[in-house]
Amino acid sequence: MGRLLVLSTPVAGSVTARMRHTSHGLYRKGRDFATLPRETTSVIKPACNFGNIPQNTSLLTMALQTAVRREVTNQASLNGDEEEEESPEVILSVLAQHGQVGLCFYDSKDYTLHYMADTPDSTDLNLLERVIQEISPHVIITSAKQERSMVRFMHTLGSIPDYKPEVVTYPCVDFGLEVSKQRLLSAHLPFLPASITDRLSYLTSYMSFDSPLMLRSLGALLKCLDRRRVGVELEDSSVGVPILQFQTYTLTGVVYVDRDTYSVLQIFKSELHPSVYKMQSGEKEGFSLYEILNRCKCKFGSRLLRRWFLRPTRDMEVLHRRQEAIRFFASPRNSDVASTLQSLLRNIRNIPTLLRRMSLSHTKVTDWQSLYKTVYSAVCIRDTVRDLPQSVGLFREISEGFSDDLQHIASLISKVVDFESSSTENRFTIKPNVDPAIDEKKRKMMGLSDFLTDVARRELEHLDSRITSCCVIYIPLIGFLLSVPRLPSMVEKEDFEIAGLDFMFLSEERLHYRSQRTKELDDLLGDLHCDIRDMETAVMTQLQMAILEKSPSLYKVLDLSAELDCLMAMSSASQEYGYTSPKLAAHRRILLTQARHPLLELCSPLFVANSFQSSETNGRVKVITGPNSSGKSIYLKQVGLAVFMALIGSDVPAKEAEIGLVDGIFTRMQSRESVSVGLSTFMIDLNQMAHAINSSTGNSLILIDEFGKGTNTVDGLSLLAASISHWLNEVPGKVPHVLLATNFHSLLQLGLLPSTSLLSLLTLETAVDGDELVFLYQLKEGMCQSSYAANIALLAGLPTSLVQRGVEVSELYRTGQTIKRVDRHSLDEHTNRCHWLVDKFLSVDLNDKDVDLQKFLKEELLPSAGDPQ
Repeated sequence: MGRLLVLSTPVAGSVTARMRHTSHGLYRKGRDFATLPRETTSVIKPACNFGNIPQNTSLLTMALQTAVRREVTNQASLNGDEEEEESPEVILSVLAQHGQVGLCFYDSKDYTLHYMADTPDSTDLNLLERVIQEISPHVIITSAKQERSMVRFMHTLGSIPDYKPEVVTYPCVDFGLEVSKQRLLSAHLPFLPASITDRLSYLTSYMSFDSPLMLRSLGALLKCLDRRRVGVELEDSSVGVPILQFQTYTLTGVVYVDRDTYSVLQIFKSELHPSVYKMQSGEKEGFSLYEILNRCKCKFGSRLLRRWFLRPTRDMEVLHRRQEAIRFFASPRNSDVASTLQSLLRNIRNIPTLLRRMSLSHTKVTDWQSLYKTVYSAVCIRDTVRDLPQSVGLFREISEGFSDDLQHIASLISKVVDFESSSTENRFTIKPNVDPAIDEKKRKMMGLSDFLTDVARRELEHLDSRITSCCVIYIPLIGFLLSVPRLPSMVEKEDFEIAGLDFMFLSEERLHYRSQRTKELDDLLGDLHCDIRDMETAVMTQLQMAILEKSPSLYKVLDLSAELDCLMAMSSASQEYGYTSPKLAAHRRILLTQARHPLLELCSPLFVANSFQSSETNGRVKVITGPNSSGKSIYLKQVGLAVFMALIGSDVPAKEAEIGLVDGIFTRMQSRESVSVGLSTFMIDLNQMAHAINSSTGNSLILIDEFGKGTNTVDGLSLLAASISHWLNEVPGKVPHVLLATNFHSLLQLGLLPSTSLLSLLTLETAVDGDELVFLYQLKEGMCQSSYAANIALLAGLPTSLVQRGVEVSELYRTGQTIKRVDRHSLDEHTNRCHWLVDKFLSVDLNDKDVDLQKFLKEELLPSAGDPQ
């Protein structure tokens, strides 16, 4: 602090240091250290040089050094210096492949690296567009080898006049997965403890390695940071760019749900399709929440519903918009309207594909039929919806968004396209009275048969008398020809020559010639068939241009129809399964009355509903004990599923529900082992728990099932108690909703948890009928005194003797008595006994007739087998 006080007095002999770093196309303003004494520069330099901080330096020390730098900057300003403020930079790296987007970005303001797990996105990359709108990156890094959708997006981004980020493309090899992992492991990460030797295991607690696109984009970002020396431009080349922390990035209003949560709650479940020919991936959706709610009638509705599942939202306006439409369709009196709309939605086809083919002039007859059905159905949907209450936001948007352009497009197609003739000829044909010139040529084509018969009769009069018949035919692209039968005398090609006729070709024993009259017909009528096709193609092009001009209206049809389809699908499931509309609010309470598991209730003939209540100051952390198979995990999952369903706008399986909007759902319930990551099962459990502790907030929901069972009992119990105490010792506003199921009864019996109103103890009722354990599945306050492991072991089919021995050992261990080993001879004793039996048997003279061998075995050898002499 003494050296900092020197800065308060201006001293002559200042050193000015300015830098503009443009080696890679990035312009940085730098700092002016004007009127600062020479010795002060050495003070500023270490304060800016995070690269020289040893790895065992605490984050508090780095924060103090950052404050020193700010103090120096402020002091220089007080001395009248005109210092240029260095604006923080955001560098984004992104990859988009196969409908997925993975990205990460570095913020030089706080030296934080943000990452977003691989997320599905539309072909227009709407998700990526929202990310760029939120973070406004100065630099965007992407691969030189990209899909067409990414190329289009970058071109569109470049056309924005008020936002011109620098776009950097790296070779595809710089986005390699293994290369990226190595860059991450060798990056300068001051927040890593010095004692950490296995960086990979430690980093897996910060980010998931199951997102290859994100990891690949991270590798390219680290390369860019190293090249540009972001934040350490004045330092030695050995100093690395500092990354002080990793943070998960989620879009504003989007609820964070990781892949483990989707899996353990069975929101999605892929199964092998019985016929791989029916689906490209050979998979189908199994029994899952998405499967029971997805009753969409068109593909785009199913895709939109999947995006809603992947992006649950906290946007109250969006959720209320969905709820009001679901409530309308869930009413029985509106079932007829719902059936009508669903039948119309079946006709909504792939509009983007149809418009793309039109832009390339690759339209088929089936495309015109699909487009007409789509537009006609859209007009019918609009007319139907206009009779519904316009207070519902979606209905109002459809009534206004489905403009008269749709009626115009449907009318054009109906007046122009002759679908019956097009299907017969397998090409685009137009109806009569569309183009007079085409109608005239078609009339000529229709009357051509009788006219050509007259011409053939005149030609026959001038032919050899041996030729008894002839005909005049028309062949597209060739013209009119005279066709005569081949005579027996016509063997060689020279025999085909006829005076006044030009031989063309032989086909099916008929000779084809061009005569003077056929030449006159070519000049008079021309190539009618090709002319008609060319003219109809020109009409088709004009029609395509007219439709493409109205493409925004068609895209709006697709978006609103897909949304309508999703909401009707969820309302149908709500009506069938007896769901209720939850009350959503911005508070931190969750109240579920008689909640049910949406999947298990479909499989079980009798399901016992249980309630859940978590207020802002009471019962935030619930510890649930009970025997195995008593329903603890099901209870956790049904609460998580109810909250998730509310966050996508759906009704929930409960009698009543009031849900405060959560910002994330975290789970530690399932261990997804992966050979590629190389982590043990317990290490994966720890990573999931660390992620929940580090990333959750006071508005999060955390579900924990049997944490600590993968290691020594005492160690596992200690970690579990420490984790729960971590939340219970927080102020109430920072405590998330925590549901924890455990069989560590000593956690409560030994008083390892602090006494607070935030803690609630629950158990699931059971009853013992003789030796039989009966599960009642009813939740009540209190704690379970026994795990009833023996009863459950018998139910599982373990041998009775084995279970009895287990009960005996358990009782001795619980009471602190010595556990007596089961009487069992040692290996040496067993060997000696075997030798003794063999020697005694060999001592018998089998040749002696007086020896009764059976008596010897029964009376002497066998009884003494257990007692060696």
